[in-house]
Amino acid sequence: MTDWVEVIVPVGVADIDDVAALIASEITAAAAGIEQRGDEVVFWVAADAVTAALEETRDAVARWQAGGASVDPARVRTSAAMPEAEWRDAWKRYFKITRITRQFVIVPSWEQFTPTGDDVAIDLDPGMAFGTGTHASTRLVLEELQALADGGVGVTRALDVGCGSGILAIAVVKRWPGSTCIAVDHDPIAVDATRDNAAVNRVADRIPASTDTLDRMTDEFPLVLANIQAHVLRALMTDLLARLAHGGTLILSGLLTPQAAPLAEEFVAAGARIVRIRESTDDPQWSSVTLTK
Repeated sequence: MTDWVEVIVPVGVADIDDVAALIASEITAAAAGIEQRGDEVVFWVAADAVTAALEETRDAVARWQAGGASVDPARVRTSAAMPEAEWRDAWKRYFKITRITRQFVIVPSWEQFTPTGDDVAIDLDPGMAFGTGTHASTRLVLEELQALADGGVGVTRALDVGCGSGILAIAVVKRWPGSTCIAVDHDPIAVDATRDNAAVNRVADRIPASTDTLDRMTDEFPLVLANIQAHVLRALMTDLLARLAHGGTLILSGLLTPQAAPLAEEFVAAGARIVRIRESTDDPQWSSVTLTK
């Protein structure tokens, strides 16, 4: 059983939302989710990973402080380790059944949910890999998938780049039952999480997950998803467009709102067309970009 440690980042009240967004976006260890407690942002890491996580967090906080944010790397601290059962109890305080869109509903294992109508229930617990559906960047992609579905778009094959927990791949194959979704991530923890979550949702046979890189692929896909930080999306731009079939849909997320339009224009210069830039209604600090070619 894993022991978990809280990493705590004190923040000036005026900057709490901005810094929370930066922590979720830029600190690898915080990608599974964060919690705001007054003037502090908290996330959990496995006890054996706390040294690296603390170093990464303090380095990031020092950069943000140099940029004018009300943070101090010297004040970043950890709290005592807690057993996995207690860590899950901490998540249970605020991770409940969440209806993300008209159809997509995220259901943790400690909650009961009976789908009605055309609900698409995604069974998912918080874990070490990014993607519980609570973060605005994930919600934005699910909203774009809902828009495709509501527009009558059929999906047979998809590619999820930076799959994290596998939530987006699972959403695709459960919404379009005849489809498959290849899921890739550079992090073996994420690949394992995707495989585990796909199995829980009984779709493991339709979501092959691996650490394959885009430059090793040759297939084209009518739907490509990438919920990653802006600098990574920029670095992957050529490969993402190469994997996108003509007339297909590319959904980019993980973007702070000021990053969205400039990044979209870079993709346009590389041969894509903008379908929509969507600002999150839940957290306007985040936006997604939908493109085609």
